[in-house]
Amino acid sequence: MNQSVLKVADLLTNAEADRKQISPIVSQLGQGNVEAAYQVQAELTRRGIGAGRRLVGRKVGLTSVAVQQQLGVGEPDFGALFADMEIEHLGSIKIEELIQPRIEAEVALVLDRDLDQADTTAAELTRAIAFVAPALEIVDSRIADWKISIVDTIADNGSSARYALGDTFRRITDVDLATCGMSMTRNGEIVSVGAGAACLGHPLKAALWLVRKLASAGAPLRAGDVILTGALGPMVSVTKGETYEAHILGLGSVQVRFG
Repeated sequence: MNQSVLKVADLLTNAEADRKQISPIVSQLGQGNVEAAYQVQAELTRRGIGAGRRLVGRKVGLTSVAVQQQLGVGEPDFGALFADMEIEHLGSIKIEELIQPRIEAEVALVLDRDLDQADTTAAELTRAIAFVAPALEIVDSRIADWKISIVDTIADNGSSARYALGDTFRRITDVDLATCGMSMTRNGEIVSVGAGAACLGHPLKAALWLVRKLASAGAPLRAGDVILTGALGPMVSVTKGETYEAHILGLGSVQVRFG
């Protein structure tokens, strides 16, 4: 691993520890150097596991075609989910532990078997899903003012910080994930709306991309892993004292408060 990758990993580690924003790191890795960005993310993931954190899944990002075009890329990205990132439904998030958080509503999948084949089929993925749940992802960025390129966000763990799952669980065959409508409220007022089709046309398309990507990289998803499939509507900035709730048709609701 080259020194620039290690240097950027150190910068991001210190920024998170100090809760401070840093300048974009793309200049240190190279514009469009996605490979180096994933090397930084992998290094940070290794450090987390070495420090006793437990990897419990992955998140998919950049599932909006418009956002991909904005960042000049043609596919999504991913980040790691650790057990200590999960917030209970109806739980409270300590906003002082974050830097510049935002929130978005998603569909979460939980697997009941390993998916380690780079050519995993849609049918194999569907059979491997234990249940589906509504989710909120709290995204955050160590990059100042969210002025991120694709390289910045990948290196920064896909800009993922926390997540919450609702307490209603459905079988994949009992819900239409493409047409399910989503509304997210802040203190009871709607601030974001969307649908399953906003996530690469279907949340399972995003999940299948992730499964194949990770299997090809030799880091496959395992039974019990959580997949956050990507935003169903616009993300929203948050401040202290606000309560957010996402309702996804056919799946139920999930709520968190920033305390």
